Amino acid sequence: MTEIYNQSLKDSDSEVFATLRKELERQQNQIELIASENIPSLAVLNAQGSVMTNKYAEGYPGRRYYGGCEFVDQAEEIALERVKKLFNCKFANLQSHSGAQANQAVFLALLQPHDTILGMSLASGGHLTHGAKPNISGKWFNAVQYGVKKDGNDKDLIDYDEVEQLAKEHRPKMIIAGASAYPRIIDWKKFRRISDDVDAYLVVDMAHYSGLIAGKQYPNPIEHADVVTSTTHKTLRGARSAMILTNNEDLIKKINSAVFPGLQGGPLMHVMAAKAVTFGEALKPEFVQYSKNVIANAKVLSETLVNRGFRIVTGGTDSHIVWLDLTPKNLTGDKAEKLLEDVGIACNKNAIPYDPNPPKITSGLRFGTPAATSRGFNTKDFHTVGNMIADVLDSLLLEESEREEICTTTNKKVIGLCSNYPIYNEAY
Repeated sequence: MTEIYNQSLKDSDSEVFATLRKELERQQNQIELIASENIPSLAVLNAQGSVMTNKYAEGYPGRRYYGGCEFVDQAEEIALERVKKLFNCKFANLQSHSGAQANQAVFLALLQPHDTILGMSLASGGHLTHGAKPNISGKWFNAVQYGVKKDGNDKDLIDYDEVEQLAKEHRPKMIIAGASAYPRIIDWKKFRRISDDVDAYLVVDMAHYSGLIAGKQYPNPIEHADVVTSTTHKTLRGARSAMILTNNEDLIKKINSAVFPGLQGGPLMHVMAAKAVTFGEALKPEFVQYSKNVIANAKVLSETLVNRGFRIVTGGTDSHIVWLDLTPKNLTGDKAEKLLEDVGIACNKNAIPYDPNPPKITSGLRFGTPAATSRGFNTKDFHTVGNMIADVLDSLLLEESEREEICTTTNKKVIGLCSNYPIYNEAY
């Protein structure tokens, strides 16, 4: 039995090893444009697959319910100090396993069942956990949803007048700002003013923007919010996990209790170590340039698609997100997503504001630039990628033989472009 501890995965379980190899090949040979995904460093992967997997550590550093926590305490303390420096905040909890769970912890800490919350609707680019009916946030609370403007020069932009009107009408205990598909800068200060007017907590879910915020390319919500939540993998390019930040000592005490023992037992200390590495990388000067490149690449992708006759929701982007409206081309998101994946371009179908199609079909696509930027793709590459996307999507309106020819040619271009930016050569 002791032999198993010294065997590699390749030697001990060839079946599972094969799936890892295939996934690595997929990542190497596809252009990853899913906005919520990224490619962390090998150092992050090493930390997350480390011996800290073996350790249970219920509680917090110096206050554990298990012995043998000296070194996992050190890892968590390093992560805490780094994240506080990175986002200029006083307090943090890093034990939530996911962004959804981090949001649940904040709800548990600050709300009672049936309290009123005000969040951005899914249809307008919000997240499932901000009060959508299928989610626990929409089932346990009286969830009111705000959206974006339907017409005019501000079409598709957050309707702050509606946010204010709904806040005054419903007097929510919590207002949630942040989004899953919204590509523009969100006015945290305006949300703060509205929250103060109705005596509501302001919670910002910055999951999509946290890497850009760390890189000082997007406004930091910690200056205005009572609590900030985030994942740690999207633009932040780290371990798949989450964090909760605040400058209020009383709130962090409630949040700590909500996370443990309120929602979970032991944190994942191997992930904690990986988060410490993540924050350390984001504190380096190179991360600022990466963040700038993410946004520059998104702008080029957006402009290229507009020049090819496509409509971008909100008219452009200030972040990593490019939100494509397919209705001018009479296309649907489900078919477009599938065809792009077939040629090696990964994205996701996404509803557009006031979408006439159901969520399983949609009238839009969501693209994101972090993963390809991490590989090294530049603005010239993203101009090429934008034209490849346009070629493939336009081919849906052609005869099958013409479409197949375009898709075959595009797939070869995708593989050729990816070969210029290899990843994880020695990982498996």
